[in-house]
Amino acid sequence: MATTATSTPTTTIPAEGAAGVDLKSGPFTLLYNAVKSNTQILINVRNNHKLLARVKAYDRHMNLLLEDVKEMWTETSKGGKKAIIHDGDNNGDKQKRQQRGVAVNKDRYISKMFLRGDSVILIVSNPASIQNKDPIPQSGTKV
Repeated sequence: MATTATSTPTTTIPAEGAAGVDLKSGPFTLLYNAVKSNTQILINVRNNHKLLARVKAYDRHMNLLLEDVKEMWTETSKGGKKAIIHDGDNNGDKQKRQQRGVAVNKDRYISKMFLRGDSVILIVSNPASIQNKDPIPQSGTKV
């Protein structure tokens, strides 16, 4: 029995890890500039911690290899005595409110860190540190 093969047009989606992903343009421009110029970036992560660090490497999942990391966060104590605070409202009347915990800013230093990309919320560069450096070429231009 003879069968005839019909050709149907198919679109191929590049496989994960294909060379079609440009890690120098779009949102990755900030990371590319930070790696190239060895400048610090501020990263806001899911547990409401902030990381001030230098990026050594990254990938398309936003996994980051960081050096000289300063991790900063705020802790609020839950125990202790209740403090009575007198606040004045707009009418000049004083009100009493009770405050239990006290916010304490904490930080620590980590020499090297691998940060998984799914915990990254926001990345901010320091514009003053890269102001005097040459910008990366836009796509389509030759250097």
